[in-house]
Amino acid sequence: MTRFDLVTIDAPDTESAVRFWSAVADLHEVEREDVDRWIVLADAAGQRRLGIQRGPARLGSMHLDLACEVDEFDGELTRVVALGARLLAPPRHEPYGSIANLCDPDGNLFDLCAYH
Repeated sequence: MTRFDLVTIDAPDTESAVRFWSAVADLHEVEREDVDRWIVLADAAGQRRLGIQRGPARLGSMHLDLACEVDEFDGELTRVVALGARLLAPPRHEPYGSIANLCDPDGNLFDLCAYH
């Protein structure tokens, strides 16, 4: 079953965004992929709270990350598309897991992720 995972901020300069959001929300880095493409910030208890992803910043350039188990990915992708989501690109299979970029019926972006 799909569950809420993170709010992700798209930023052209992830290092600057990490410094800003870490200070604003008292968070610290707990995960990093591809040097600076994807960075996760957590609270003092280690709970993942915010994702910073390299990408163009524009008004409203945040999206939800939803997560499911690896063996549920294909079924969950089919389910959310049947509910009205639109797949924006073919799903990717990265070293950390699978990801699908989607939007809801109103065009709001979200990702479906299955982490290894």
